[in-house]
Amino acid sequence: MQTRLFIDGRFVPAKSGRVYPVLNPADGAVLARVSEGGPEDIDAAVNAAARAASGPWGKMQARERGKILLKIAGLIRDNLDALALLECRTAGKPLGDAKDEMGLAADTFEYYGGAANKHFGETIPVAGAGLDYTLREPVGVCGLIVPWNFPLVIAAWKLGPALACGNTAVLKPSPETPLTALALAALAAEAGLPEGVLNVVPGPGPGCGDALVTHPLVRKVSFTGSTATGTGIMKAAADGIKRVSLELGGKSPNIVFDDADLDLCVEKSVWSVFYNAGQDCCARSRVLVHRRIHDKLVDKLVARTRKFVVGHPEKKGTQIGPIISARQHAKIAMYIASGKAQGAKLLCGGVRPKGVPAKGHYLTPAVFAGADAEMRIAREEIFGPVLAVIPFKDEAEAIALANDSAYGLSASLWTRDVGRVLRVTRAVQSGVISVNTSSSVHLEAPFGGYKGSGLGRELGLKALDLYSEVKNVFISNV
Repeated sequence: MQTRLFIDGRFVPAKSGRVYPVLNPADGAVLARVSEGGPEDIDAAVNAAARAASGPWGKMQARERGKILLKIAGLIRDNLDALALLECRTAGKPLGDAKDEMGLAADTFEYYGGAANKHFGETIPVAGAGLDYTLREPVGVCGLIVPWNFPLVIAAWKLGPALACGNTAVLKPSPETPLTALALAALAAEAGLPEGVLNVVPGPGPGCGDALVTHPLVRKVSFTGSTATGTGIMKAAADGIKRVSLELGGKSPNIVFDDADLDLCVEKSVWSVFYNAGQDCCARSRVLVHRRIHDKLVDKLVARTRKFVVGHPEKKGTQIGPIISARQHAKIAMYIASGKAQGAKLLCGGVRPKGVPAKGHYLTPAVFAGADAEMRIAREEIFGPVLAVIPFKDEAEAIALANDSAYGLSASLWTRDVGRVLRVTRAVQSGVISVNTSSSVHLEAPFGGYKGSGLGRELGLKALDLYSEVKNVFISNV
């Protein structure tokens, strides 16, 4: 287990000498004491990345960069069980889910390893006599800030395209979940990534994160996290005219019409909001349902939700693990109390399950009925296992309710009417929409949101655009 910062190809202590505890949300145990990065460490990491950009990495052919990314993918798979256990213990994920996510991280590096030499410019017919063409060039040093809910997966989502394009990076993992990012740094070095290309500096947002965003040598900032923090990052990055991409919050609608396959809808829908204990920006936490089937759907949702097994993430059979921290647990409990106070009816969940470790942050998944669009549980991102059901009378009202949000990240639509699918998917203001499923995030397809849910698109080949500059060249034949 690596616990020090990774800067310029080696593990080093923080210049301040400070360390902080990383806790297991399942039982409150101290997993490790990790070096706490600060502004001086960020400066060292950014300078190392800038040197690497002008060194061998900057001169390396795209095909060779791709080969290194493929080696990283292979090493993640070789160490999948150990990485999954680290992710399970720091993020509270059920072990099986953690293994799936480590596999996705490997798939991501593999995808962008193959894409490295397939991102290129074009020739353009222009009015002048000569040849006009474009080049794709790296942006430079990228500051990558990732959250605690999907630590290694989202790190891979950013590092894969950034490195494929020839950039260098300073990765700042969340202080709660830094261990798999530090392990990834060791694997990247083993794969042959040159010194300074990848630097990993855990630390708090104030101080460490701020220093990364405002550093004059950082040319690109990519952030995944809350909308409030993303707004602050955008403001801070403005002074240096830095490129910014933001994947932020969500309050995603799950729209169910009266011709839907309810059994399929319920099975998929409960996972779409309660997976990862609801700590997911894509969580379909608003179920908008046609009045004709409201009661029937609510009964089915409650019955299925009661079947979830909440427990220690390393215990066989656990489907939902703990909330990441006591602070987040208290925030979710506040929203549950708010829902009841504002008149919604809590039909199940929202309590601590029996038989779990006393110091763990556990909560059974909650379903509210009788909600309306003005309640806090229907408007604000809870980031926990809480579902609010809201009825609608017709298609127009369903669309209006879906769009009545500051967010626009994900959505699901359940209907057998193809015409309705075409109308509603065009009308709903959301970056990704799934029809008759809850699966809308795919490695090969662009992912990102409208409105307060962010800027730019991650994943797929579109992500390469975030990490490259376009240079136009015109050669006159006169």
